[in-house]
Formats: sequence, C-alpha cells, structure tokens
Amino acid sequence: MNKLLAALLATLVTGAAFAQAAAPATPAVPATPAVVKAEAKADKSVAAAVKSEAKVDAKADTKVQKAEVNAAEKKTKAVTKSAKAKANAKAAKADAEDKAKATAKAEKASVNADAKADKTIIKADTKVETVKANAAADKATAKVETNAVKAEAKSDVKAAGSK
Repeated sequence: MNKLLAALLATLVTGAAFAQAAAPATPAVPATPAVVKAEAKADKSVAAAVKSEAKVDAKADTKVQKAEVNAAEKKTKAVTKSAKAKANAKAAKADAEDKAKATAKAEKASVNADAKADKTIIKADTKVETVKANAAADKATAKVETNAVKAEAKSDVKAAGSK
C-alpha cells in the first residue's frame, strides 16, 4: 500500500511540475518582414554596443595597469635614490674633528631624502587612484550607453511590430 501511495504521489508531483513548465515562447509580435528587419538591425546595433563596451573596458584596464607599473617604478626610484647614501658616505669619510658636524649634516640630508621619497610615493599613489577612478567612470559610461542601445533596439522592434 505504501509503495502504491508513494508512486501515486510521485506521479502527482511530477505531473504538477510538468504542467508548470514554461510553454514555448511565442512572439508577442507576429514575424512580419518589418519586424524581422527591425530585429536584425537591433541585434546588429546591440552587438556593436557590446563590442564597444568591451573595448572601453579593456582600454581602461590597460590604463590602470600602466599607471600601477609607473607608480611602482617611481616608488622604487624614490626609495633607492642615493642622496641618503652620499651623505652617509661623506660622514664616514670625514675627519674625527668634523665627524659630528658631518654626521648631523648626513642625518639632515637623510631626513630630507625620506620626506622627498614619501612625497613622491604619495603622488604616485594618488595618480594611480585617479586613473582607477577615471577607468571606473569610463566603464560605467560605456555600460550605460550599451543599455541605452539595448533599450532603443527593443523599442524599435516593438514599433516595427505595431505598424
């Protein structure tokens, strides 16, 4: 009895699921030559917009990568600049009498070099962030333009069907 009941229940559930399955989509607009032409035109314009958006995205990503590489180079150059090393070398070569004065001068040069390096690093990071923001804006603009083309294409197809 349980097996029979289970089989009936399974049949009922699968039958209900099958009945709820989406029926094949029939176009709301009959496929007249004008509609077919409008759909083809719409597909073409949407494809062009999507291609353009992808191109803008790739270009923006390339700009960001290039800015990051340039920033890394500038940071490395700023940190390894030899002003600090020159001052320390001069202090090491100094006579015993001038050693204190040379060391103080080297420390001052070292502090100035560190400050200059920090400024360069901050500028490089700021530039990267600016490029990233511009890239995000470009991507968003391209996406909006693509969505506008899609909406326009959809309305053109509808308009062609109502003629």
